[in-house]
Amino acid sequence: MAQVTLRAPLSELCGGRTHAIAGATVREVLVALEREHPPIAGWVLDEQGRIREHVNVFVNGIPGEERTRVADGDRLHVLPAITGG
Repeated sequence: MAQVTLRAPLSELCGGRTHAIAGATVREVLVALEREHPPIAGWVLDEQGRIREHVNVFVNGIPGEERTRVADGDRLHVLPAITGG
């Protein structure tokens, strides 16, 4: 399983900052995260299952995309963009 680390407000929607989630690709992990924590649905992935433009995903510190392979023990960090004015 991958270790998924979320930042606020996503961590608040999932009831915690770190989650162990199974999946072979970033997309599979994120779909499983949404399935296990329905309040996060639509915040990370869009309707086509793509990472939203305002969200960055890193796999072991390297920028990842939907098809990036994930192995047991990999660390995924999901970071929503911070906006303001």
